[in-house]
Amino acid sequence: MRALSIAATGMNAQNTAIEVVANNIANINTTGFKKSRAEFTDLLYEAQRLNGVANRGSDGTIPEGAQLGLGVKTAAIRSLQIQGTLNQTGNQFDLGITGRGWFQVTDSNGGLTYTRAGAFNTNAQGQLVTLDGSLVAPPIVIPPNTTAVTISKSGIVNATIATQTTPVQVGQLTLATNANDYIKKHLVS
Repeated sequence: MRALSIAATGMNAQNTAIEVVANNIANINTTGFKKSRAEFTDLLYEAQRLNGVANRGSDGTIPEGAQLGLGVKTAAIRSLQIQGTLNQTGNQFDLGITGRGWFQVTDSNGGLTYTRAGAFNTNAQGQLVTLDGSLVAPPIVIPPNTTAVTISKSGIVNATIATQTTPVQVGQLTLATNANDYIKKHLVS
């Protein structure tokens, strides 16, 4: 019976691995999606023969002993934080991050959340928002009658207004980085 139990742990682990791969495939075209990887670990080992002890009285000693594994289990499902491909969309508000960092957005409860999906637009008040309407933090408002918007590599957002020829700075995007559960704000670079 133990053999069936051990085999069942392996089947459960492989089922988890297939589910993770299926999720990665299902989200391959999702903006900002980070693929995952299943990681596994051995279950406890049971000592069948102690180190340096003979199996029978007349047998020679076995220095390494003998241990029987009791199966495998899922240790973690890790999100792989690797750079995806950046695509041109034609929307002047769509942005991509090269390297580390997360865009900061304000959720419906007023708390900060983080995303790498840079598909932005403006709402009726001219505020820069995500596709689901969450405000970019810090808030950036594009003035009415804006004819062009440029966003520099350092995150400075400039707007050219219809009556002016010189662009006006309307805000600056910041990124948050996460290193060992420590969020540090810095300018987009």
